[in-house]
Amino acid sequence: MAVISYREALRAAMREELKRDENVVIMGEEVAQFNGAYKVTEGLLKEFGPKRIVDTPISEAGFIGLGIGASMLGIRPVMELMFWSFSYVAFDQVVNNAGNIRYMSGGLINCPIVIRGPANGGTNVGATHSHTPEAILASHPGIKVVCPATPYDAKGLMKAAIRDNDPVYVMENTILYNDKAEVPDEDYIVPIGVADIKREGTDLTIVAHGRAVITSLKAAEILEKEHGVSVEVVDLRSIRPLDEETILASVRKTHRALLVEENKPFCGVDAQIAYLIQSRAFDELDAPIGRVSSIDAPQIYSKKLEDLQLPYPARVVAAALKVLA
Repeated sequence: MAVISYREALRAAMREELKRDENVVIMGEEVAQFNGAYKVTEGLLKEFGPKRIVDTPISEAGFIGLGIGASMLGIRPVMELMFWSFSYVAFDQVVNNAGNIRYMSGGLINCPIVIRGPANGGTNVGATHSHTPEAILASHPGIKVVCPATPYDAKGLMKAAIRDNDPVYVMENTILYNDKAEVPDEDYIVPIGVADIKREGTDLTIVAHGRAVITSLKAAEILEKEHGVSVEVVDLRSIRPLDEETILASVRKTHRALLVEENKPFCGVDAQIAYLIQSRAFDELDAPIGRVSSIDAPQIYSKKLEDLQLPYPARVVAAALKVLA
């Protein structure tokens, strides 16, 4: 067991899979000689060489298409995007080709590609660099989407993603890259599609993913300390497939639900979860479902305003108290 950062956990996962399987390669803008835009791939070029750690031109449509084609022939590419916002210029490849080829080939052609990179606001880089597209991607059958919140989950989910025979899109958060926690040295995976109870509670269920999990845990501490409220925090970890039973079991225990995400609210992940709860656990609810999301506007450039646009602990606490009233 070692204390490492979220960034180091992702790197460790890729390093272990590169050693385990010679078909694993890493491709993307500046992943090799520059060690990655966020230094996630630091040192891998020196260790594995330019045939397996490959710098690409600044053309997402080009290199994502290259990776998808390679995956259909048995390679397991891990593709880095500087921002998931840039995936939109490769939307045909990301969604239409990768998501459909296994179905349209009758299961004869797999597409074991991983696309990873930052999918978050909060770093004051403007509206065109701050998308959280997990809801958009997860709405397409054939695609798997994961959002790790901790170093442990970052490593385990990345390893599971690389070994998966379907396209898996890993939504990271640059604000979490320096977060540190204990991570096992031995080989392990976090199964895709399995949520995790990050905090046990009895009065209120908070469902979150990505950095919203960390925000929710901070809010839960405040609610317990200042209001005597016992909060259970469910970390989705995986958006598609979604662990419906863990969500429902928690709501049936606490009888109240608050959904927290950094997505925009319209057609967001939590819209689907709210429908799930009301359709399968309506009689268990003692109050309407609450929701906290990013304020519904293009991402604000100003730091002070963007900090208010995203969920923050005080907003979550206020929404929780409304559900509990």
